[in-house]
Amino acid sequence: MASPPTTTGEIQFDVPAAGKPCKTWYKTIGDIHSSTPLITLHGGPGAGHDYFLPFEDLVKNHNIPVIFYDQLGCGKSTHLREKVNDVEFWTVDLFIDELENLIDHLGIRSGFYLYGQSWGGMMGAVYAARQPSGLKKLILASTPASMPLFSEATSYLLSQLPKDVRDVLDECEREGDHESEKWENACMEFYKRWICRMDPWPEALLEGFGNLKEDPTVYLTMQGASEFECTGSLKEWEGYSEAHKINVQTLLLNGRYDEMRDPVVQPWFDEIPKVKWVTLEKSAHMGHWEERERYFDIISSFLL
Repeated sequence: MASPPTTTGEIQFDVPAAGKPCKTWYKTIGDIHSSTPLITLHGGPGAGHDYFLPFEDLVKNHNIPVIFYDQLGCGKSTHLREKVNDVEFWTVDLFIDELENLIDHLGIRSGFYLYGQSWGGMMGAVYAARQPSGLKKLILASTPASMPLFSEATSYLLSQLPKDVRDVLDECEREGDHESEKWENACMEFYKRWICRMDPWPEALLEGFGNLKEDPTVYLTMQGASEFECTGSLKEWEGYSEAHKINVQTLLLNGRYDEMRDPVVQPWFDEIPKVKWVTLEKSAHMGHWEERERYFDIISSFLL
């Protein structure tokens, strides 16, 4: 079987406040004009598209074209390290403007599906609530409906860690240490339980974490210095408050061991009118890796 057509490119993105020309890097797999494509919105913010590698399965096995892109500030798109902690610049609206620019540039305004994972689902839900032209269906994967609810869930999960690990995390938090080896090792005890339960982690997933480390500008501004406590501009975010305006069929996904625990996802289910929720029993936050075949069977059944 011939490999599906793949294209990569850069799109000019006009952001006057950036003070310099900006561009969005993208990649398409499959013919995005022959059938409705799926746009993927990566997490982080700032993780880049690399960890979405398994989405190639949708093209190969289900003939659903897929569009990847690196959001502004990460990966192969324009970096703006000088804008760290600029909460007026790094907004949800900025990333929605970038998404709109991508849709129009690729000429797919007549129809597209949207998949957002974690932070990507947060911006995707805000966008969908505005009832944009062309949106056919929405998938929110491991997406918090509320950051205060996510903070509660994280506190609970931290309490389930061994005491020695909690002690290291507490000590590092007190000292403002989010870079040392002992901090990273302690974080990994959390991650391997509630981010990805595979051992070892796939290389492409590590690349996503590598993007966050290489340029944490957006993450530091919107999330904060740590995954465990949101101190950034998203701290009070309650995205589900507008979810009743989402007028397309929506699929919710999370994992049984996901840091996005059921109570963090529940408000989406309560508020979105046309919604279905599937929990993957063997997955944490990265179901597209952890239960790869089942994950894409679920998605393809929903989309097609």
